[in-house]
Amino acid sequence: MSNRAIIATPQAPEALGPYSQAVKVGNTVWLSGQIPLVPATMEVVEGDVTAQATQAFSNLAAVAEAAGGSLDDAVKINISLTDMQDFAAVNAVMETFCNEPYPARACVQVAALPKGVSVEIEAILAL
Repeated sequence: MSNRAIIATPQAPEALGPYSQAVKVGNTVWLSGQIPLVPATMEVVEGDVTAQATQAFSNLAAVAEAAGGSLDDAVKINISLTDMQDFAAVNAVMETFCNEPYPARACVQVAALPKGVSVEIEAILAL
């Protein structure tokens, strides 16, 4: 018998491909990358990278809640940006969603992201 549970919520965008919003095994939850899609419309949020990061973190927070946790349970966050010039703006948004002590994190620049967005964020939670 597997202790693997698939986590899904309508409060975050549906998966754009063959993957789950999150998978929980034991007390660990792997949250798939979230881009700044508005869950109700599945359209990219309007605005700059701050608006996009806020929506992506909101989506991630909704999946974390569906898993029985919050972003304060994050032990690792990975952020992908299409422009490293957005690093400071995304840091400022992250500070509004995560409390100290902050999780481990990586932030990398990538050539492109789905739907032409500027940011994608994924996380690992320990509940």
